[in-house]
Amino acid sequence: LLLVLVYEVHVYTGAKLGAETDSNVYINLIGTRGDAGKRKLHRSKNNNIKFRHGQMDIFRIKAVSLGDLEKVLISHDGAGPGNGWFLDKIVIKHKEGKEGQEVVFPCNRWLDEYQDDGKTERELTANSKYFVKENLSQQWRVQVKTDGDSPEPQECKRTLVIYGSKGKSDELLLSPQTPGYVCFLPRATDEFIVETVDLGDVYKIRVSCDEVPGFEGWHVKSFHLEELRTKQELNFDCKCWLSLNREDKELVKEFPAVNEEQKTLPVYKYVVSVHIGDRWGAETFANVYITLYGKRGDTGVRKLHTSLVKGRKFHRNKVDSFLVEAVSLSHLQKVVIGHDGEGYGAGMYLKMVTVKESQDSDKEWVFPLWNWLDTHLGLCETVCEIVTVGRRLTSSPKLSEINMKSSGLWIMDITGSDLSNEDDPICLSFIFYGNRSHKKLPLQVTGKAIQIKDELANIGSIYKVQVTGPHRELKQPWHLDLLHMKHTGTKEEMYLAFDCWFNPNEDKCVELPALYADQEPLPVVEYAIHLHTGDLKKADATGEAYLCIQGEKSDSGKRWLNSRNSLITFARGQVDVFKIKAVYLGKLNQVLVGFKSLKKDEWFLEKIVIKEVLYPFSAHVFVHNDSINKCSKKDFVEVAIPLKETSVTSLLTKNFDTKSRGRWRMWVHCMQVPEDVPDIQVVVFGRKGKSPAQKVQNLKNNPFLLTVGDIGDITKVSFVLSGPCLGRGIKLHKLQLKDLDTKQELGFHTEAQCLFGEGGSETVTELAAVRPDKPPLREVLYSISVHTGTLPASGTDADVFITVFGEHGDSCKRRLRHSNLERGQVCISDMRAVDLGQLSKVLVEHHNVGYGAGWYLDQIVIHESGKTDGQYAFLCQQWLDSGVGDAQTERMLK
Repeated sequence: LLLVLVYEVHVYTGAKLGAETDSNVYINLIGTRGDAGKRKLHRSKNNNIKFRHGQMDIFRIKAVSLGDLEKVLISHDGAGPGNGWFLDKIVIKHKEGKEGQEVVFPCNRWLDEYQDDGKTERELTANSKYFVKENLSQQWRVQVKTDGDSPEPQECKRTLVIYGSKGKSDELLLSPQTPGYVCFLPRATDEFIVETVDLGDVYKIRVSCDEVPGFEGWHVKSFHLEELRTKQELNFDCKCWLSLNREDKELVKEFPAVNEEQKTLPVYKYVVSVHIGDRWGAETFANVYITLYGKRGDTGVRKLHTSLVKGRKFHRNKVDSFLVEAVSLSHLQKVVIGHDGEGYGAGMYLKMVTVKESQDSDKEWVFPLWNWLDTHLGLCETVCEIVTVGRRLTSSPKLSEINMKSSGLWIMDITGSDLSNEDDPICLSFIFYGNRSHKKLPLQVTGKAIQIKDELANIGSIYKVQVTGPHRELKQPWHLDLLHMKHTGTKEEMYLAFDCWFNPNEDKCVELPALYADQEPLPVVEYAIHLHTGDLKKADATGEAYLCIQGEKSDSGKRWLNSRNSLITFARGQVDVFKIKAVYLGKLNQVLVGFKSLKKDEWFLEKIVIKEVLYPFSAHVFVHNDSINKCSKKDFVEVAIPLKETSVTSLLTKNFDTKSRGRWRMWVHCMQVPEDVPDIQVVVFGRKGKSPAQKVQNLKNNPFLLTVGDIGDITKVSFVLSGPCLGRGIKLHKLQLKDLDTKQELGFHTEAQCLFGEGGSETVTELAAVRPDKPPLREVLYSISVHTGTLPASGTDADVFITVFGEHGDSCKRRLRHSNLERGQVCISDMRAVDLGQLSKVLVEHHNVGYGAGWYLDQIVIHESGKTDGQYAFLCQQWLDSGVGDAQTERMLK
């Protein structure tokens, strides 16, 4: 007989805008023994309202044992806009016999008629499956005291995470056990019963509230935890606000456990600095989130709200710093950073993240990336994990000290795992690369820590450290933790976090960049090496092989392709791929290949292609087309193969899945907006045309719809004032466009931008679109000379308007600011516009009729201000007069 099992289904709704749904959701579990049938997910076991933004809901489904779960069919019946649902993942837990099983079904897509591919049903495949041993579970009574001045509670998800020496709990929802009961009233004490796995010795908790519009905050007084089986009690003295408009403006807080047996851990305000690169489109408007991981737990996901640096966050070539308050994590190991931007251009180019324990700290951890976080560029991911390369000083030692004591010693402390046998040391080589030469120090490590001193003279400024070994048989693996270097003269100091194992039967080579306060560390790059063996008779060979890549900065060191005591075979016509990590080598010059065959094989190596997995992706080709090992019988034959060619793959690495229908969402955020501002129109220009003028519906950062049609890639946006000139300009803080179909995002450089000029005397302002794959069109100041003719009564007092056309569109209609257009005079005025390219024609007009309004225009001459060449002359030599000749008051000049 098959058992009836209870499947616990954990449904994770995503944290994207509009992710939640009120639709009915249905699921079918499919395993090796059949399926459970289509079931409605009725009542969430842990939430009153199901499928909210960023929420995890638990459902229980009873079914005959389905065997190994393989697929899940998930769907909803919501039709119409706003009923869609963004599903992050589904995790199914069940127990059959002694062992529990947990299966993860990732989704990370919309089930929405109007988003993604328009489907409201998806088939999800199991990604990972692991068995959960029978863990001793713990039950906790949680008592929460709310302070007297806390506002009346609002609908808001409040969660608790408990951390202990053996791990951490899931996010525990603090919600009433009885429907209709209101928790967190002022001066109230609320009680909850929660269940966790065995956490060991509890050392901290994290309390968080969801970001809900209009949430006034929660003033938490204290938390008291009691483990119901062991009667262990823990107190957490909180006395703080969880609010975005009080105190620290935070919705997440951590508290260390207070008890007599162990020392209370300190709470740090970590300073997290996000370094955006200097590339077109490097900036992002998206919300950015980070999690810090250390030897003692993690911070959980934190939104980087308020930068300590003025100006717009996450701007090109800018460093923004944020405070992340958390109980001490001990040594930091990695960060996970990501953003919620969806489309091409919504991402950012991230150089690195640096973290220090406080604003006064003199050292910081360094997490380098040098890559895009973008759905269509670089990694094609919006979230990534970055492991630390070590710690550096936050500012360089004072120059006067360096000048006095430039000579001195490097004191180097190497720490690693303990070797149980003192008689069996590990033999390693530490190679220090400087800008003048390098030095190799062979070492024998016997204990957990070793200190060496060396001048490292004549190698110049150190830029990387390489560790190779073990150089003789190892009986047990050894872990290298850290290399701490300090110079007695210059006081330079750095900590390099190697964090790697040296195993028996392995020749390892690892390297890290030197870390200086005033220099960006060189990135550690993954090089993918493709060895092409020729498709010829007797081309294949078996033996030992190594290679060394040489670049303009340094070399990769000798990297073995076979493990010790074993051989490698290169088969005829085959491509073997190896991956190595090395500190950026600069432009590659040549590859050294060493080969030794015991059978006197002649390996015919056709070529080597090395691909840099760093942005932008480049491939380097080294052609050999010859045999190796022609003459030697016992020693390695080494050949140097020079670089033949390098190709850089295009920046856009992924095509759009959907086609744009020319519908964009626009955000315009302005400061100092006058109350009586006249209508402002917006015109969008693309490579194939321009949109009709549409009214700007909001200047306060609330999005509105723009329909631009099929105009090709957008190049610029023009704002046109409908009424008379303003008394002063409107400060533009942010301008953003997002395609509703492809999710593509466009940014615009708005620093120091005022709509309609600082004095408000202009009627048009233009901004060039910033895209990651090409530089934006530049801003140009055009000088316009208007020559009035010499016939009697040639001059005019009318308002004259001009539109200039070029290969990149037109300037929109501009009023000429002129003092006089008198007979025989030349009136010169300036026009600021996004580069129009080669000019083709000019439309000139005036609207006045009647006596004296007529005007005889000789010609208009336009050139780029500050340039003497490249003048464009547009002849007219006609009247613009309603009472003369053809009675026209506008003319197109070519």
